[in-house]
Amino acid sequence: MRKLPGDISEQQENERMIRVDHAGEYGAARIYAGQLAVMGKTPGRKLVEHMAKQEQHHLDTFEALMKERKVRPTALMPLWHVAGFALGAATALMGEKAAFACTVAVESVIDKHYAEQQTRLGENEKNLARTIEKFRTEEQEHHDAGLAQGAEETPLYPVLTTAVKVASKLAIWLSTRV
Repeated sequence: MRKLPGDISEQQENERMIRVDHAGEYGAARIYAGQLAVMGKTPGRKLVEHMAKQEQHHLDTFEALMKERKVRPTALMPLWHVAGFALGAATALMGEKAAFACTVAVESVIDKHYAEQQTRLGENEKNLARTIEKFRTEEQEHHDAGLAQGAEETPLYPVLTTAVKVASKLAIWLSTRV
């Protein structure tokens, strides 16, 4: 495909992927931190702790990739620090099922996001593609676990999940560029 003026290089596109994935995993870790801060000893706590641990591993992996490739983080990290925690705490305060509804919404957006990235990665990025595929599988597991925990029983589930999905898509768009 012929490049047009203003098109970014493959390297720049890959740097954007790493930057936005780092920001997303950071946001996810903050969401789970917010949920765990207010959740108490609920039946789903151990599952949330497990998912938080996986998100931390994802975050650590993208931080290492950023250092290795000298990719700058998004300038919006302070916002994601507060917004992620607030979203997690707010949904957990609404109840355990609402916390899982948040997970379902976020992970449905991330699944599509990671799938799109995989299709764009070239032959030179097989390791990054494998990492994204592994993490995508774990994110799908989080989504399915949230559904199994009764996320859809949350009052106003469609409203809550639509709001979280819109916010997640906006965060992805912003973190790719800023």
